[in-house]
Amino acid sequence: MENLNKEKVNMLLDELSFSKEDKSNFWSIINPIIKHEEFQKRLDSTIYSHHRNISLGSHILKVAIITYYLAKQKAKKNPNIDVKTAVIIAMFHDLYELPWQHSIIVKSKTVNRHGFTHPLEAIINSSTWYPEYFADEKTRDIIIDGIVHHMYPFPVRAITTNFESTELNNLDKLDYLDSKIKSSIIKSTLHHHIGNISFSKSKYEEGKIMSKADKIVSFKKDFNYLNYIKLRLIKINYRFRKS
Repeated sequence: MENLNKEKVNMLLDELSFSKEDKSNFWSIINPIIKHEEFQKRLDSTIYSHHRNISLGSHILKVAIITYYLAKQKAKKNPNIDVKTAVIIAMFHDLYELPWQHSIIVKSKTVNRHGFTHPLEAIINSSTWYPEYFADEKTRDIIIDGIVHHMYPFPVRAITTNFESTELNNLDKLDYLDSKIKSSIIKSTLHHHIGNISFSKSKYEEGKIMSKADKIVSFKKDFNYLNYIKLRLIKINYRFRKS
């Protein structure tokens, strides 16, 4: 893995006091996803950079680590939280189609630009590449809703008419997408929507947890900021206990 080899991941897991069992569980969740050739592409920062010299895949893995940690803490008080599903949301949340920083594609509407639409592309791609994770109806809806609204409070493109109006970069995959997945995506984007954008957090705890993890990683975009991350986790754990 470029920028984020297994030893580096394990180092962070150690710093966050992951037990041997938690390490094993975490790797068992992410390994089937990492192995896919499309995820491997996104570990190459020369193809898919996220910010600075960090690859998109590295960012995704960082979010997955923090998501696992937060979900485990939250699950101590709420056993209904599915830690595995929360991590899967994290692993899928940014699997958008094209490296947006270098794209020359011009969208006809502001709401069709990358910031508003990349969650929708991520769902289409992840459900195409990993269909087994979307087979169960309940789990499918949790994953889709978590990905759709992971940017909250930044809004996401609402699908008020049809998918084609969104100008997604992977619309060609829609022909092969299960109608139930399409319906779930549309339903999620219309939650608390105003016109063509939705201002909503995820309806599910797993999605809310992953969104918090994404904010932690996005504030400080490098593993060198471990102390900052740990401080943020302490504050978030305190808020979780109060909620």
